[in-house]
Amino acid sequence: MTIHFYLKYDTEFGQDLRLNIIGGASSETTSYGMTTGDGRTWQCDIEMAKIPERIDYFYSLDNSGREERHEWQTVTHRLELNATKAKEYTVYNSWTDIPYDSYLYSSAFTDCVNRRHHESLPKSEYDKTLRLIVRAPQLRKGDHLYIAGESSCLGNWHTDRALKMYEHNYNEWVADLDIEAFKEKVAELKFIATTDNGDVLWETGFNRKIEIPELKKGEACVYDMDQAFFEICDTKLAGTLVPVFSLRTKGSFGVGDFGDLKMMIDWVAETKQKVLQVLPINDTTSTHTWTDSYPYSCISIFALHPQYADLRQLPQIADKKKATEFEALRKELNELKQIDYERVNDAKTDYLRIIFQQEGEQVMKTLDFKQFLKDNEHWLVPYAQYCHLRDTFGNVDFSTWKGHETWHEQDRGALLNPRSKEFNNVAFYYYVQFVLNNQMRGAHEYAMARGVILKGDIPIGVNRNGCDVWHEPQYFNLNSQAGAPPDGFSVNGQNWGFPTYNWQRMIEDGCQWWIRRFQNMSKFFDAYRIDHVLGFFRIWAIPTSCVHGLLGQFAPSLAMTRDEIESYGLHFQEQLFTTPFIARWVVDRVFGIHAEEVIGKYLNHEHDDIFSLKPEYDTERKIEAAFKGKETADDIWVRDGLYALAADVLFVRDDNDSNKFHPRITAQLNFMYEALMDSDKEKFNRLYNDYYYRRNNNFWYNEAMKKLPVLVQATRMLVCAEDLGMVPDCVAWVMNELRILSLELQQMPKDPSVKFGELWKNPYRSVCTLSTHDMPTLRQWWDEDYNRTQEYYNSQLYRSGAAPHPLPGWLAREIIANQLTCPSMLCILSLQDWFAIDEKLRLEDANAERINIPANPRHYWRYRMHLNIEDLIANKEYNDNIKELIQHTGRE
Repeated sequence: MTIHFYLKYDTEFGQDLRLNIIGGASSETTSYGMTTGDGRTWQCDIEMAKIPERIDYFYSLDNSGREERHEWQTVTHRLELNATKAKEYTVYNSWTDIPYDSYLYSSAFTDCVNRRHHESLPKSEYDKTLRLIVRAPQLRKGDHLYIAGESSCLGNWHTDRALKMYEHNYNEWVADLDIEAFKEKVAELKFIATTDNGDVLWETGFNRKIEIPELKKGEACVYDMDQAFFEICDTKLAGTLVPVFSLRTKGSFGVGDFGDLKMMIDWVAETKQKVLQVLPINDTTSTHTWTDSYPYSCISIFALHPQYADLRQLPQIADKKKATEFEALRKELNELKQIDYERVNDAKTDYLRIIFQQEGEQVMKTLDFKQFLKDNEHWLVPYAQYCHLRDTFGNVDFSTWKGHETWHEQDRGALLNPRSKEFNNVAFYYYVQFVLNNQMRGAHEYAMARGVILKGDIPIGVNRNGCDVWHEPQYFNLNSQAGAPPDGFSVNGQNWGFPTYNWQRMIEDGCQWWIRRFQNMSKFFDAYRIDHVLGFFRIWAIPTSCVHGLLGQFAPSLAMTRDEIESYGLHFQEQLFTTPFIARWVVDRVFGIHAEEVIGKYLNHEHDDIFSLKPEYDTERKIEAAFKGKETADDIWVRDGLYALAADVLFVRDDNDSNKFHPRITAQLNFMYEALMDSDKEKFNRLYNDYYYRRNNNFWYNEAMKKLPVLVQATRMLVCAEDLGMVPDCVAWVMNELRILSLELQQMPKDPSVKFGELWKNPYRSVCTLSTHDMPTLRQWWDEDYNRTQEYYNSQLYRSGAAPHPLPGWLAREIIANQLTCPSMLCILSLQDWFAIDEKLRLEDANAERINIPANPRHYWRYRMHLNIEDLIANKEYNDNIKELIQHTGRE
């Protein structure tokens, strides 16, 4: 069989097009060069001895032998070779970039909201075949596409005689026609859609006209046509955010689990919502203490947290006495208002070990388990070994694991051999991940069947002592810490303690580490939130000697030379500007009555009234160590004052080039800045604003485009991003180009000229919310700043008089209705904010609903729902209230 591919694409000198066929016998992409006579119309002819059922393919553009760009790869071209009499195909394609409505091709829409079953194109017996292919992503669940036209084979414009098309790929429809049935040389036609209730929708625009090709017997011609558009409103969906650990049912074991997740999906579906968003569900077990409750510090980007195992889905414990004891403990832990992380996890681990001893041997003989082990071997084997060594050595500082300071690939064989001691040491961890994988995939499949999008969360960092760093250290920089510059959450910046990424190494192998991570996540979710998407442009890298984030610098970034700094008119005094400025007046102001004590104990006198920190206190980490265990108010006052002195510089030296510098973030709040003359302050401010808001824009755009395009196309999950904080202009450029949904919070507008975001200006491709897990809930925010609340009450709710406090349910409902009415595709509210509308249902103490306080690096993540999901589902009055809100605000 011969296939002729034609593509129109304007090229320049040195550029060539290639045809790339995916899969086949080798399961790899096979690339073919294309030829052209005019630099615009490109052709490729392929001879196929063995004819497959279909081929999937895409085009790419090379420049001087290197790929410059390629088509959108999430949904590629598809050609079914099912015309039984065809010996030759001629295919006319158009180049496909990421479409504006690429979200409609995500599994969130194709597999959940607009779920339709694909149909293979039936075999055709025509001597001469004309095939039409068209994409119609707007169609909803139950809709079907047809072709109507002036020809008799197209029904002569009668909708009841139109030609049926088949959805053979996501949102792509195809039909074969018998060319000999056409009497005309040019046929007019239109695509029409039928709905579940019998309505017929005609595509917009003029009639399409296609030339009927002159074919020989045994030939097939394929026209890839422009997308069909219909007068269908954009889909707007509502949803709920709640951590899995916060779920509560009557059968929980003191923490939410994957079985509870199914019941929460029921509530979401019952209230006509379409999205259920959760926080990260990866394993964070490093210390076996409550500090592991922080869900953004995973020890594995693949492994799921054992606390989420639904014990109800496991066999019963055979020992009746132990079973009775566990049931009593379950009831006790489940009655607690908050999670007791340590008791819950200790109990669940004990339970899982008993079941493993009881059932594990038989489970590991099953084909399902063997397939799971084979499919996940890359990460699962090192993870299991890591967990075994963690518990054997009693810590996660793998630099102290004698003989196991890093992963040894040669250990893999023994760890996979069921007859080896090494396998027996780690088999429990294989078993637990097998259980968790099955349960979470079951919840995912349940959500899809109920039309609910499960939305996950991808943390920007990983635990520096975790399995990922131990297993593949080449991808990480351990000489710095990832964090965030000062913002509304923390005036000192945030220091997450995560290692920064070695992006150069990651890019060299095509970001395989990230691709594996995203593809693994797609087993469980149909949408995801990229935590701190700014980290893909640049990360806030903090020296390991720091506790806070003030002395960080963006990495990568274009640091400034001495000459560049002086070009702003500011005389660069390197020693003065890069070392802590500690004058006597500074010490007096910071420490007050403790000034003399501080001078005597912590400072050296340099000259005149200038001091320096003594060597044993000259970094934040040294200061932290000196005050460890000292918790009096005076101790904390002195410690925090010393932190402030250590960070009081005007410029930070670049990590990679000691002759380059970065203006210190929020340096205008420094004493060094205060000591400058007014003219120098003006020069520094100009330099500072250029550096942080203009200098790096194009550079950071290019950095992000090295990483994000391949990642957002690695799966069909719907991509959302948390783009809050110090956001450079280039972030919007990249997100728009890659069709990534932004996050919109009215209380944190991206426009610095307004106090509150204007909801009607929200882009459609966005997620709207009232609060995130890092923020106060709506009710907390309402009472946080009465003056700000009053302004919101008058300017955003258009109400006069004094704003009522605390927030009444009727007003919470109005605020939520405004959010739901906005143009954003998704409006996802925290469960606590949904509760705010019902004063009988919500907790009396609003502060008890807070999930996280970012300013506290040792926050205990233990919030749980205060009522059972069973009771929530049974609360018809409340659920009808939510359904009415969603229906009246135009959400589905």
